[in-house]
Amino acid sequence: MSQDMEALYQARLRRFVTALNNKKPDRVPVRPFAAEFTGRHAGYTCQQLTQHYPDAFEAMIRCCKDYDWDAVPASMVYVWTGITDAASVKYYGVPGVDVPPNNGFQYREPPEDAAFMREDEYDRLIDDPVAFLYEVWLPRASRKIAAAGEPVTFRHNVALVSAALAMSQYFHAFGPHCARLRSECGMPGAIAGIFKAPLDIIGDKLRGYIGLTMDLFERPEKVMKACEALLPHLHWVASATADPSSQLPIGYWMHRGCVPFVRPEQFANIYWPTVRPIIEELWRGGHQTMFYAEGKWDAHLDAFRELPERSIVYHIDRGNPLLTHRKLHDKFALSGGVNNVTLAIGTPEQVRQEVRTLIETVGRDGGYILDASAIMQNDTTPENMRAMVEAAHEFGCYDSPDVLPEPLCVKPAQAEKAGGFPARRGHAPGVCVSWQEHGAELAGPIQGSEELAERVWQAADAGGAMFIWQMLLSF
Repeated sequence: MSQDMEALYQARLRRFVTALNNKKPDRVPVRPFAAEFTGRHAGYTCQQLTQHYPDAFEAMIRCCKDYDWDAVPASMVYVWTGITDAASVKYYGVPGVDVPPNNGFQYREPPEDAAFMREDEYDRLIDDPVAFLYEVWLPRASRKIAAAGEPVTFRHNVALVSAALAMSQYFHAFGPHCARLRSECGMPGAIAGIFKAPLDIIGDKLRGYIGLTMDLFERPEKVMKACEALLPHLHWVASATADPSSQLPIGYWMHRGCVPFVRPEQFANIYWPTVRPIIEELWRGGHQTMFYAEGKWDAHLDAFRELPERSIVYHIDRGNPLLTHRKLHDKFALSGGVNNVTLAIGTPEQVRQEVRTLIETVGRDGGYILDASAIMQNDTTPENMRAMVEAAHEFGCYDSPDVLPEPLCVKPAQAEKAGGFPARRGHAPGVCVSWQEHGAELAGPIQGSEELAERVWQAADAGGAMFIWQMLLSF
């Protein structure tokens, strides 16, 4: 890596982390969550980005060389069909296979009568979420994986092994890709880790939105207990995948917890009580969370304000930027707000004026990161992307920027070792088969170091836990 490129990387990282700390950098950082747009710029179809992840990586590299951004996710085209095809999941429409090659991938929610979790199965989920996902959810979501009690076939075995190896291949590919972003482009990452709300998970991948809506009226106590059962496992995934340096926030993808998808009392009584403790615990462990508030969450800003100062960075999608600034900006950094419609069909001058307005209002005091309202797909034009970046450079410079102490990080002054949340029933977070269960199945007593044997088993078993939770959350 050249000294010039490393200096550029450090300058951009400092700018980004300063804004995450709700302070003034030298100028407003640009952090685009650019997905299929990267393919449009670099000349790849959506099929190439989705089915061949090296093309998605290369498209991001190309964009980072051509646009003066400050931080990016390694790839926002996050679903690699090598994993989903190997597991033979039913819920994706794949570009070039199920939909035209230049359409983004589609999530296909099953009909209510074919939901991957039935209305009378809450108790089974509550008793042991890990077992439920392996024995019930994954077989129903897959065309090839057998449910408990069904014959185990050749295709079943191949699907499980191939999907697990594909996931490992994909995740390990991100290391060299991030190294290229740094050495070739001077580009820091934007997020690390993944978190989703328990209620969103039930609506997204288990009961479906219609089923969840009915359950919230007919069996709200079961929904609440299910959210509580999922809570420790979702915290484990978030903390296990977080940035160990505490520089980058954990991505929290918010879907259906806002009005009008749920009623205010459902948010207050179920959604928020099973999210807030996780965010607070992540912060105690030194990890900030990025609230990617898809939709309009204005009705819930007062609830978010209850969180510890700097524990989140709040992303504005359809919400009111001025209201969000007034409600949250004294405690939290903000990002987003550039209308995706403007980026798609507006003129460069319209983009320029929209960026200027956001910087002079939401960004006037620092603690603001420029980005589109929602993920940029291939309707964003390269001309408008360039106009957005140039406007940020023209209007986004600050007098008297703040200087952060070293090392650069976003965490409380006294970060603690996060204690986590013990599972109320069933398997502990991060565990599929406990050491005690495994030990009881061994042919005889361990004749050497039991501590070593236990440590190795737990590390390998955690891979099985991460696989099933990543299938549920990411793929």
